[in-house]
Amino acid sequence: MTAFSQLNLAVRDMDATLAFYRRLGLRIDAEPGAPHVAVRLANGTLLEFDHVNFVPKWDAGWSGDTGGTTVLGFEVPSREDVDLVYAELTTAGYRGHQPPYDAFWGARYAIVEDPDGNPVGLMSVIDVHRKFWPPPELPRV
Repeated sequence: MTAFSQLNLAVRDMDATLAFYRRLGLRIDAEPGAPHVAVRLANGTLLEFDHVNFVPKWDAGWSGDTGGTTVLGFEVPSREDVDLVYAELTTAGYRGHQPPYDAFWGARYAIVEDPDGNPVGLMSVIDVHRKFWPPPELPRV
């Protein structure tokens, strides 16, 4: 039997990437310019960052691309905090991918991109009283 235990991201600028994830509240202990950084999350999952020059050391078939369509999800304490965290990150220069909105599944939701273009979702706790169907078309950013 298998169990999900790790997520590994290839990054172009380790220091910029770690600064982004520290802004999201992760405690990361790493030397500047480290080629590999691992962070054990509260739920036990291992989040690892590898500089693009280091990835070929463990993945001979790596294409050289970073970023993608997999969304890394971060829970925020309240609906209002989704807006606050999104504003803080976009004001700091990170690209807003999806501005905050009330999602059909009952959460407040937004997406920003980390320095390598990985989408990072910011989601409040789901309120079942705010669920609705069908979902509307969202305006393009």
